[in-house]
Amino acid sequence: MRPGDPAAQKPLYRRLRLVRMASQLGFLLLFLFLFVNTDYSGSDTIQYAVNLLFRIDPLLAITAMLAVRAVIALMLPALLLVGLSLLLGRFFCGWVCPLGSLVDGVQPAMKQGRRRQTTLFPQLAATLLIFVLVSALLGLPLAGYVDPFSILVRGLAQAVYPASHNLAESFFTMTYLHAPAWVNQITEPVYGFLKETVLPFERKYFSLSLLSLAILAAVFLAEAVQRRFFCRNICPLGALLGWFARLGPTGLRGGDDDCGACRLCSRICRMGAIDERRRIDPQRCSLCIDCLVRCPRQVISFRSFLPGSRGVGVSLSRRRLVGTIALGCVIPPILGVRRLTAAPNPLLIRPPGALTEAEFLQRCVRCAECIQVCIGNGLQPVLLEAGIEGIFSPHLVARTGYCEFNCTLCGQICPTGAIKELTRAEKHRTKIGNAWFDKDRCLPYAKGIPCIVCEEHCPTPDKAIKFRTVVMVDDLTGQQQEIRRPFIVDELCIGCGICETKCPLPGRAAVFVTSDGEMRNPDNLLPEKGETDQWGY
Repeated sequence: MRPGDPAAQKPLYRRLRLVRMASQLGFLLLFLFLFVNTDYSGSDTIQYAVNLLFRIDPLLAITAMLAVRAVIALMLPALLLVGLSLLLGRFFCGWVCPLGSLVDGVQPAMKQGRRRQTTLFPQLAATLLIFVLVSALLGLPLAGYVDPFSILVRGLAQAVYPASHNLAESFFTMTYLHAPAWVNQITEPVYGFLKETVLPFERKYFSLSLLSLAILAAVFLAEAVQRRFFCRNICPLGALLGWFARLGPTGLRGGDDDCGACRLCSRICRMGAIDERRRIDPQRCSLCIDCLVRCPRQVISFRSFLPGSRGVGVSLSRRRLVGTIALGCVIPPILGVRRLTAAPNPLLIRPPGALTEAEFLQRCVRCAECIQVCIGNGLQPVLLEAGIEGIFSPHLVARTGYCEFNCTLCGQICPTGAIKELTRAEKHRTKIGNAWFDKDRCLPYAKGIPCIVCEEHCPTPDKAIKFRTVVMVDDLTGQQQEIRRPFIVDELCIGCGICETKCPLPGRAAVFVTSDGEMRNPDNLLPEKGETDQWGY
């Protein structure tokens, strides 16, 4: 389009802006639909492509492939977004990204007057992107910590969604118990509908929920400092798409010398993509169309460009570039020393189908999809059990929940193959750890009280928990009593953790699971018979 009569062009731009807003709403609803369906729904298979956004994320795809030095077929759909960004520019941030849409939604509630218009840290996102890429090349993928999809899903899945579920359950329970009958005639159908469509299968609790919520909340609270603060200053995915956009043949051209001195476009730009000279930076422009609609002289227009002809953009100084590359080269070896020297952590139990620890961490993008879909609520985010590089990766905490014997959902949902998809038969044969008895706490051992709860819940066809009958003599009365004491058959135990979950003792369970004997790590062997006797296990 060429600059012309504003009256003739503004209606078109207004309609285009409405299309953009409809696109944001539509993709946000699609994201929420996929998010809600990342749950057990009565089927043994995932019904929808709930990991779609992660599989089209070029930042996660590139860093994961660099880390493992191989092509990950599951992530190849990211090429679609790369191609569209080369053709259309950084449209994804303004038309598709659900986090950006939510941030735009809370923006009107923020104070307008004191927020800075110019980007506070114009080189930070590009610097962070280079650091993440270099670290991934050396085997340490960090993209999952700062990727917008990972931040959004972690915050929603581990904090907002469970809290909303608890509030809903509490409300409907209270009305059912205390409200008049006519109220229940209204609330019970509503509850049934929500349970079928929106609310998760079971109540879940997550260990790092406050941390995940704090990170997500910080993204929204930063709007008080600057509009789209995270998108403009931090987001490495946006910076990557901006690189592709700069190579594209089309984009917006600013007014330059054709317009007056109003500078309205630079003041209203949500991405800070228009400088004081009205030049539009393709690396930052999200094609939101606001400037086209608001420009009083209609001198901003869509244009085609020759490759490399757009000089405006974010460029790093040589010192910053070299320093960032150097830092990206230094950090991975430092963190990798622990993996080379440390023995396997017995409390670090990975999901069934997880790859060897090094490759698992290289592929895992901390998306929390497997944690969200876990039926037994056994998968929890790691804090420091796997080192700094393992934060937010999944592991089994059997006192909180267990690995359902027939469930294979975590492998189905993993977007990078960090957790292999297993058949049910393969899952039944996959050993992720081993159970042990604490004889100082187990009731039949410590107090002579009969208890068979763990054995009742053991899911293996041939029970991995069996009993020995012993005769105990009461020290006071001298009476004899036969007690069945449980023990673990290592060859049958798969480490699912349900025995620890269901142990009736308060606090620390009398039976617990460790990663000893896990199939994915041949070096993590079970102790030889009798080696654990000195500990009373």
